[in-house]
Formats: sequence, structure tokens, C-alpha cells
Amino acid sequence: MSHPGAVVIVGDSIAGVTAARELRALGHDGRITLVGADRHGAYSRPPLSKSVLKDDSADSTLSYRLDGLDVEEVRSSATNADLDQKRIATADGHLVDYDALIIATGADARRLAEPGQRGEFVLRTLDDALALRTRLDTADSAIVVGAGFLGMEVASACVARNIAVTVVDVDRPLERILGPYLSTLVTDRAERSGIRFIRTPGHVSLSGNPVRGIALPDGTELSADLVVSCIGETPNTAWLQGTGLADHLGIGIDDTCATAFPDVYAAGDVAYLRKAANRSAFWSNAVAQGRVAAASALGHTPTSAPSDDYFWTEILGTSIKVLGSLPLRGAPSHIDGDPAAGSALLIWNRVSESPTLVAYGIRKPVTRLRTMAASLTL
Repeated sequence: MSHPGAVVIVGDSIAGVTAARELRALGHDGRITLVGADRHGAYSRPPLSKSVLKDDSADSTLSYRLDGLDVEEVRSSATNADLDQKRIATADGHLVDYDALIIATGADARRLAEPGQRGEFVLRTLDDALALRTRLDTADSAIVVGAGFLGMEVASACVARNIAVTVVDVDRPLERILGPYLSTLVTDRAERSGIRFIRTPGHVSLSGNPVRGIALPDGTELSADLVVSCIGETPNTAWLQGTGLADHLGIGIDDTCATAFPDVYAAGDVAYLRKAANRSAFWSNAVAQGRVAAASALGHTPTSAPSDDYFWTEILGTSIKVLGSLPLRGAPSHIDGDPAAGSALLIWNRVSESPTLVAYGIRKPVTRLRTMAASLTL
């Protein structure tokens, strides 16, 4: 299909907003409808754990502006997609027709709570962040389930508020993605800051209603003023039930962000590249796919890849920027600086792969990292 008259984007995520911007940048002058359910509209999610939990003033800096794009917004959740009639239905009764559809509904936080069990905190939306921040104002102790990026960022917010925090996971912090070398650096720094780590041989459960703690597989119970589950996410595809678009991984796409259905594209955390058979839930990846999906929806050949191997986190005041494929194995092949002091550039050279660069504790712009990576692969 080329030159669609009406493009509907379901999802006010960064992938959806990027797609809307890219459609106009590529010259599309037809109707663009953005369907999104969040009452706050479109906003940036990475600052939720990095800034909002620590600083009330960060709330006003999150919004993605759509000024000048002539985008019609439907502030309601999508409930059904009729792929034959090319029509989206929403919870408030809207029926929105499309010529091209871009699905960017993101993902929902995975939860541990049993049905009806109250008091579990998660962090995926601005409302989640506001609720958690309010609870942090009065808490003296916290348990964070999950030692990934989000879990460590939440634990960092607890430390900043002098809240005693315990992080529970099967693996060491960040080890599944960043490998043992960086995991050791992060763990040592975190323990010096007072974070307690518990490794568990299996899944934990929440105890109490409302939740007052967790139960380990051996029956040991830990209690705290609040429990935050940071155990990943599930693609937001329930509204697509019966369409055949989604499976347990999300929505499968090819390198053009096209799905298995004509004129239907997907981008961001809801999607996965079929050739890789796994989702990569990073902000930069969502931006890349939003651009590709927009170009493909207009019948253009995308000029960029549907993936971007860059992400960053900040743990206990230490910035960690990573450019390149993951997971990391073994020690870096090159070290410039002092990792133990929290300031180093680390490089992992790999056979038959581009190198992975990590700016650990140094404020190096991603553009500089990309230039360095390009020079190393020449």
C-alpha cells in the first residue's frame, strides 16, 4: 500500500509519538489519529524511575508535545481491531477507520499479587510513579523484587531517601544482561551504599493483604513498609484477542516493522523482531521502530534499522551507558579509567560482532560513543 489517507496509531508511547512525528516529517498530509488511554497523555517514561521518584519538579518535564502535527487524539483505550474492515474500536465508543495501522501499545508491568491482593507497587506509568513516591515519603523500609535496571533504579531512590532497602532476585544485580564484571562493580557500590541483597533459588510470593512483605521459597518471610515488584513486563495485546496478530511474545514484525497482516505495523515494547524471537524493551529501540513503522506505513523503504543497541541507566548517581549487543560475557578487552572508582570507558571486542562500549560513570554523549564504535569496526 502507498499513500494512505488515514493512519491510526494505537498507543501514546514513545514509539507511537515518534511514528506520528515521522509521518509528518516524511510529508504525509492525511489524517493521523493517536489512540491512547493514559489520562496524562503522551509522556516520557525513563524519567519515572530516574527522576520522578526523587524530585517533584520532574513531573512537569515529561510530556511529549504534538503541537503543529495536526494529530487527532482519542483519549481512550482500544478494545478491538477489525482487520477486515480496517477499524479500531475504543472503550468510549469511538470507531476509528484506518488505511494504515501502527500498533504501539507498549507493555504492562508484570505483577506478583494474587487476584484481590492489595498493596503491591509497580512502576510503569506516571500514576504508578506518583503513588510510589507518595508511599516513599512515609516509608522506613522497602523490599524490591527484581535486580534488573528498574529494580536498581527504585532501590537507588530508596537510598536517596534514607530508606532501608532489600533487593531480592535469583541472580546478582544486572548479571543477566551486563554480565559478571559489571554486576560486581554495581553490587559492590550498592552494598557500600547500604543496599542489602538476597539471592533466592526460586520465585517469591507476596505476603499479607494488604501486602506487608514477601515469602521466599524456603518459607522465610521478610517484612517491609512497602514492596515494589520490578519483574519485567508483558506486551499490551489483550485488546487484540482473536485477531491472530499477537502471541505470547507480543506482535511479531519484520525489518520494516510490518506484521503478518497487510497495512498493519507495530513498534516498541509491544513488538518483537521475528528473526530474533525476543523483545528488546529499550527506549532507543522503540524510537527506531517508530521511525521505521512510519516510513513503511507510507509505502517508503525505511532508511534505518528497526533496532538500536543503546540504553542507559543511573544507579546510585553513577551513569551507565551501553552501546552494542548484549549480554556481556567475561571481562572487558579494554579499560580506560578506573572502574573501581566509578569512572571508566569499557570495551568488549567480540569475534564476528561489533564491539560493545560501556561508559561507566563518565558523562560521554551517545554520539561520541557511536563515533568510537564506528572507528573500532573499520
